[in-house]
Amino acid sequence: MLPQLLPQLVALHGIGGRGDLPVPTWLAVYSAGAAVAVSFFALGAFWSRPRFELVSGRPVRALTKVVDHPATRVTLKVAGVLALGVLLGAAWFGDPDPSRNPAPTWLYVWIWVGIIPLALLCGPIWRIANPLRTLAALIPRASYRRLPDGIAYWPAVAGLAAFLWLELVYPEGSDPRIVALAGTAYAIVNVAAGIVFGPAWFGIGDSFEVYAEVLARLSPLGRGSDGVIGVRNPLAGLATMPRRTGIVGLLCLLLGSTAFDGISRWSAWTQRTGELGKAQHLLVYTLGLAVAVAIVTGLFLAGAVGLPKAFAHSLVPIAIGYAVAHYFSFAMFQGQAGWLLATDPFGRGWDLLGTSGARIDYAFLTTGVIAGVQIGAIVLGHVLGVVSAHDRAAGLFRRRRLRRAQYPMLAAMIAFTAGGIALVTAS
Repeated sequence: MLPQLLPQLVALHGIGGRGDLPVPTWLAVYSAGAAVAVSFFALGAFWSRPRFELVSGRPVRALTKVVDHPATRVTLKVAGVLALGVLLGAAWFGDPDPSRNPAPTWLYVWIWVGIIPLALLCGPIWRIANPLRTLAALIPRASYRRLPDGIAYWPAVAGLAAFLWLELVYPEGSDPRIVALAGTAYAIVNVAAGIVFGPAWFGIGDSFEVYAEVLARLSPLGRGSDGVIGVRNPLAGLATMPRRTGIVGLLCLLLGSTAFDGISRWSAWTQRTGELGKAQHLLVYTLGLAVAVAIVTGLFLAGAVGLPKAFAHSLVPIAIGYAVAHYFSFAMFQGQAGWLLATDPFGRGWDLLGTSGARIDYAFLTTGVIAGVQIGAIVLGHVLGVVSAHDRAAGLFRRRRLRRAQYPMLAAMIAFTAGGIALVTAS
């Protein structure tokens, strides 16, 4: 939840509580856990060998030509740079009130939440449009420094942790000037690193690109070994995700932060933290975020039977399900503000889009629909996670040990499912 960003949305973020469910919360939790368990045992009975890593997509050469055409790439790169410029310009020079400045909504909703459907529908398109890559490429160099050994995804994990801290912990995280300062600093650091280390930096150091690339593994669109874009089984694309060091930390950070976002909206939490001073707030919320991430990490490591990197890909659909459950209503409602406020991005009294005076439509989605999407996303994400984990286990364990070896992961998946539903339905 974005602190101090349009106060009327605080109560609507994650809307769809107990009273909106068609069944009691306890029944929803038990039913979702049962669905995951039934999926597991069905897979154990009928799925004894890995299938996804051997599946290749159907090539679409016409689409490849369009995507790889210089005009397409130049258009995407220019659009990316312009979007970054407008966002930072609005944040630095627009209205200081977050309820009248579009920059916080553009960052936290259009970009952060919007990466999910963009990556799932379009595959790894962020890499092409990434404005930081484009800006770094403007400084040509004959050679680049070698990335430090063992660096893996840890720079991206560190950057992601800082972003999530700003969003979920820092009380003024939605202040346009704070957004401007954080965005500018992030851009400078990554562009400078891209100039020094070359394009390879962005694949391990730019948190937004790494996040988008991980999500794109679950897209039906992906490139084969020959570079041709093809239509594939999304789970087959997920199974080919590199087992790079740091990926477990990245995904557990995503899951844990989303869990903390839900916990921080519980009345039991807000009643105990509402009167804290700023320093106390920062300490308590930082510890809360760290503990949530630690719990998620511990559950996953316990379930991964000593092979966390091998099973890390199974967390991707779970992370997506959690994100959809927690941010769906927020994106649908606050996302409208990004368009309405864009009519006057710099606070000059303009009406570029003719939307001056328009208001967010809160009535186009019912709370029942939102609750259904929340629970459906969590259950579907965990079922896909179970399928992905089982497919990987089928290639790692002998058939006689296959089911028994997965019991710890099944327990972790059921815990994630039940916890996720409890988080989005509790008040």
